[in-house]
Amino acid sequence: MIDFFKQLIEEFKLPLENPILVFSLILLIILLSPVLLRKLNIPGIIGLIISGVVIGPYGLNILEKNSAIDLFSTIGLLYIMFIAGLELDMNEFKSNRNKSLLFGFFTFIIPIAIGYPVCHYLLGYDFNTSFLTASMFGTHTLVAYPIVSKFGVSKNQAVAVAVGGTILTDTAVLIILAVIMGNAQGSLTQEFWIRLGVSLAIFSAIMFLVIPRVAKWFFRELESEKHSHYIFVLSVVFFAAFLAEVAGVEPIIGAFVAGLALNKLIPHSSALMNRIEFIGNSLFIPFFLISVGMLVDVSVLLRGPVALIVAGTLLVVALIGKWLAALFTQFVFKYTRAQRQLIFGLSSAHAAATLAIILVGYRAEILDENILNGTIILILCSCIIASFATERAAKKIMVETDEEDPLLLKANGVDNEHILLPISSVESIEKLLEFSILIKDKKSVNPISILSVVSNNDEAEINILKTRNKLEEFVKQGSAAETNVNILTTIDHNPASGIARISREIMSDIIVLDWPKRTTGFIDKLGWKKGEHIRVENVLSNTDKSTFVCHLEKLLIIHKKIVLIVPPLAEHENGFEQWLMKISKLGQELSIPIQLYCNEVTDKAIEKVKEKMKLSASVSITHFTDWEDFLILARDIDEDDLMILVSARRGAASYMPILETLPFKLEKHFSANSRIIIYPQQFSQDYLIERFEDINAEPLNKGIETLQKIGKGIGNIFKTESDD
Repeated sequence: MIDFFKQLIEEFKLPLENPILVFSLILLIILLSPVLLRKLNIPGIIGLIISGVVIGPYGLNILEKNSAIDLFSTIGLLYIMFIAGLELDMNEFKSNRNKSLLFGFFTFIIPIAIGYPVCHYLLGYDFNTSFLTASMFGTHTLVAYPIVSKFGVSKNQAVAVAVGGTILTDTAVLIILAVIMGNAQGSLTQEFWIRLGVSLAIFSAIMFLVIPRVAKWFFRELESEKHSHYIFVLSVVFFAAFLAEVAGVEPIIGAFVAGLALNKLIPHSSALMNRIEFIGNSLFIPFFLISVGMLVDVSVLLRGPVALIVAGTLLVVALIGKWLAALFTQFVFKYTRAQRQLIFGLSSAHAAATLAIILVGYRAEILDENILNGTIILILCSCIIASFATERAAKKIMVETDEEDPLLLKANGVDNEHILLPISSVESIEKLLEFSILIKDKKSVNPISILSVVSNNDEAEINILKTRNKLEEFVKQGSAAETNVNILTTIDHNPASGIARISREIMSDIIVLDWPKRTTGFIDKLGWKKGEHIRVENVLSNTDKSTFVCHLEKLLIIHKKIVLIVPPLAEHENGFEQWLMKISKLGQELSIPIQLYCNEVTDKAIEKVKEKMKLSASVSITHFTDWEDFLILARDIDEDDLMILVSARRGAASYMPILETLPFKLEKHFSANSRIIIYPQQFSQDYLIERFEDINAEPLNKGIETLQKIGKGIGNIFKTESDD
């Protein structure tokens, strides 16, 4: 027993060395510190950093930095940069690249312009030390980015500008580091510049030309191996980080570029994206934040006035420089105060790149111990300030967005949007469900309902059980993307009437149908059970919902652009804004542009809706009026384009007889393309309710009863005569 207690005491000897015990302690901190500090209104990120200070070698010395902790913290840092590149709205980024360049210039030049004279003249350091320290002020790490993701404002323009500026300024600062190191070592020659330029060019070519092609092939060939997708993505991140290091820049640049390279192939609402964020935010990123805290030596502040002066000076200069950069950006682009605060919060945290610069400079004896210790204090304080600033700004922007949204939500019904997905075959349901998840509004509380209509016969109950069992796996597919999926089965003699009845019962406003197999003509039949078919026309005539008829030939992420063809007067349909919003969301999720073909009047109406709804999808418009020569569009359409034709029901404002023949042409001449036909909603449910709410059904019921009595009387007369 004594030996047991001795062994137990040995295991708990500080610092802890047992890897299982170390890992358990860190997981306990990740679990409890955000929960405990949330009651004090302190962001969870700060709790993790402070926990690192307490348990670190300069605190209670419970843990010390070792290879395992270094590995996990490195993964966490790479993860932050990778997710930042992955979540970046590429359409927003491209349209605001000049803004990112200008912000990158401000947040790089202003801190250096303030920092160099302060270090050189006030603190008395030489050129190399002053310039390297000043360049450290210009860099920043997206430590507070998880807060932006949590509050759902990552698509805000200010975030795109801040993230774009981050990669520009970090790249510039790390190149300056290489230059100063070369200058200090006397190796700043022409060969140095040629090697750096060539290596960066090769790195860029591999990441933006080779990796996306390999990723497309992998996702296409191993479509069903969902767990392999995550492992592949993780491999790309570390491979990119390694290539960046070989190219002469920091690995964090490679991780960010990996995010940009895979951006179009991993939609934000996809199950894969959910897995990436879940594992990163649960494990790797908290590890990094704790490791940052473990670097902080609070006792530095007690070593005399010089250490305090240097630490205080570095902190003040760093924060003032970043705040002025955010202020200038606000003035130039007319941003709100909340957006300015968000930019400042994202760009004011100094951690990874700052630490890399300082450690390299310290080891090369360019920087002294006072600068090193002052920078460690700067890391702690700047991360805390950045977390508070970012959380406050994100909450303000979220509230401002929610105040604007109710009007749009009420106008478009997305607060209670309900998508109905009737199945024609289990084989096609996976792609249709993925499409439905991408277009679904995340603010809707309703699930995506998958409907199976079973024939009303003696085997109906058995068929219902079989169908439900087959469809359960698609509930899991929805859960992986954090989307509720509901399974509905109903009995009906006619599948079309079953769809119409259920769509009214659940008050769905969008129906997604599979493109029917070609039999005697387009959309003649939609296979359900053997011997039972339904005409899509019957669904359209029995419902007034927006209906999407989809043939998804390829994975959605493979497509290069959306070709959207809109008939004249489409803007007068009730479902006009609804389908436009959905296609815009699809383009945004897939990060692909939309090529729109319509007439000039419809063009103006679409521009008004885009401005009203603040749609950020990249749309280029070509005026098109020659509907009789529809196939002329083939010269502008590639096999990797997703074709979407907006059609209309008979009697609708935008209906033209030629619309009935276009599906045949799409199927015949664009058989290799994915294609969707949209039949816009005819009447809103509110309109129908208001229109008929004053009608009293009592006279109608009495009339029906009278007709029934007359019918029975006539029947009895003939019956009596036949008996005679």
